[in-house]
Amino acid sequence: MEDDAPVIYGLEFQARALTPQTAETDAIRFLVGTQSLKYDNQIHIIDFDDENNIINKNVLLHQAGEIWHISASPADKGVLATCYNRTSDSKVLTCSAVWRMPKELESGSHESPDDSSSTAQTLELLCHLDNTAHGNMACVTWEPMGDGKKIISLADNHILLWDLQESSSQAVLASSASLEGKGQLRFTSGRWSPHHNCTQVATANDTTLRGWDTRSMSQIYCIENAHGQLVRDLDFNPNKQYYLASCGDDCKVKFWDTRNVTEPVKTLEEHSHWVWSVRYNHSHDQLVLTGSSDSRVILSNMVSISSEPFGHLVDDDDISDQEEHHPEEKSKEPLQDNVIATYEEHEDSVYAVDWSSADPWLFASLSYDGRLVINRVPRALKYHILL
Repeated sequence: MEDDAPVIYGLEFQARALTPQTAETDAIRFLVGTQSLKYDNQIHIIDFDDENNIINKNVLLHQAGEIWHISASPADKGVLATCYNRTSDSKVLTCSAVWRMPKELESGSHESPDDSSSTAQTLELLCHLDNTAHGNMACVTWEPMGDGKKIISLADNHILLWDLQESSSQAVLASSASLEGKGQLRFTSGRWSPHHNCTQVATANDTTLRGWDTRSMSQIYCIENAHGQLVRDLDFNPNKQYYLASCGDDCKVKFWDTRNVTEPVKTLEEHSHWVWSVRYNHSHDQLVLTGSSDSRVILSNMVSISSEPFGHLVDDDDISDQEEHHPEEKSKEPLQDNVIATYEEHEDSVYAVDWSSADPWLFASLSYDGRLVINRVPRALKYHILL
């Protein structure tokens, strides 16, 4: 029985890193990374059994340090990258590495939810994305739809393109570029575009958004003062090649057409505190998810700037006689944007939201107190989009 009620899972640790297991398109799986100073950090593999509405978990030890960012290989279910803190000579460094989970955990092995006796297993280190010369790693983004061999990391003011070789046991720096300018320039986040043959990456630093061509590592566009305060996150529309969403500490979510960057195409002002995370639905790009320090998750229907602004396009031949008598219902006016739902299951800052890579109607959100919530797009809306 499919049910719109949320399912809640509590980690024992604080957490801010979340990703779907991108290469897994059958089972609903998310990976969550913890932040603990006292204990070994962990990656929780969360399997959601949507038939019985229960969560099954497996725990992997991540002894390298507290996890700030996690991303899963688009090609290999067992491979992931983390950015984590490591203390060296009483200095804290944020490093990045590529890991492999144990073979038996790559696909959903359904441990029962109350089996706490199971021992945590260890991640196998494949390679470090060596940042000794480049500073602190902010995030790592894989080439979308790629073979899992290309990865970009952002470290302080450097954008670094790596080739993973020898079964990912070696990361070779293929090319790089740096932010030039006054002051301490530092990247906060970045995303690799699925369009343009995967040759474009967008980055955020301070209040600026930039586009980069991965072939020449040169800048292709720059949106200065994209937000009034720090930009926290960005995401590409999966179906419209020039469209980009960004969010930040000015409590706003903005949508951009990178061909004309003088002003945003649209601005959302629904959150009352910093917006940490923004994600487009992979299949239905009018569905946009945001998470904020106001403890709320908001699902918006941005249909006017989506790939289907007039709703679901229907072939004229498919329209039955019955509908032909009511032509006024299929007007050619773009549909109205609106907030579909506001989710209030969190009591702390929501640092990450993400869609399942297996079920387009299902998403997860993670707050700093270690609460992971799995929700579904309201059924009424789901059928409205499909029909």
